[in-house]
Amino acid sequence: MTDHAELPGREAVLPEEDGGQDLSFRAEPPARPWTPPVSDIVQRNTVRLIPSGRLKPPVLAPLAPTKQAMEDLAALEGLTNGRLMAAEDGLPELNPRELAFGRPNDSFVNAAFTHVRAGGNRFNDEKRGAWYCGFDAETSLGEVAFHLTRELEAIDRFENVSDYAELVADFIGPFHDLRGAGPWASACLAADTALAYPAGQRLARRLREDALSNGLIYPSVRWPEGTCLVAFRPALVQNLRQGGLWRLRWEGRPEPVVERLGSADTL
Repeated sequence: MTDHAELPGREAVLPEEDGGQDLSFRAEPPARPWTPPVSDIVQRNTVRLIPSGRLKPPVLAPLAPTKQAMEDLAALEGLTNGRLMAAEDGLPELNPRELAFGRPNDSFVNAAFTHVRAGGNRFNDEKRGAWYCGFDAETSLGEVAFHLTRELEAIDRFENVSDYAELVADFIGPFHDLRGAGPWASACLAADTALAYPAGQRLARRLREDALSNGLIYPSVRWPEGTCLVAFRPALVQNLRQGGLWRLRWEGRPEPVVERLGSADTL
């Protein structure tokens, strides 16, 4: 029988032979935070949906009789344009040097990272945007339809017509993967945004800052069997081009009628 009982979770260090009387304890190192596995992907033709109105010519164009007048109006608009202000000054956690410049359709890429909604989204907060997309159009439609339906439910009026355009992009490289993560990712992938968004934002921040993560692949929460991707950095969005046009129409019921309108004009 020993005079020194060991405490649970600690390793006892016996007194040294030189007669030391104090018994010290060495705590076990804290458990490391869980990190999702990494998958190397070559994922082409991912689909991000944006309101089709964003593809129209600048609203200031009819007001400008000359090119110089157009440039002056654009400069004036830039004083209050969130995307342009972020490109100049950055967001709290987005350096302007990270943005895409001199690439085809770079304004669409930059808008995803500089236009942030209040409260953020599943894997980004208000300090930095991200590029969300689905592996196919059906998944992106399911995600968009859910959020629009929730907005209509809030006003108790399921009457609406919204047109969306596909932004098609390719992704190549390593991404952290939440598919098959089980209980480790349950909070991040919860249907309740009050639980999921804070958990997902914490995970994304840790992976982006500590593991230099490119982003996450994760199962769609709103479309069964669908897969989504979120890219943390603008440079990862490759070969961006425009795809088809879709119409979501609510006719008094929570379930929208979804129609493909064909291909849109080239960006």
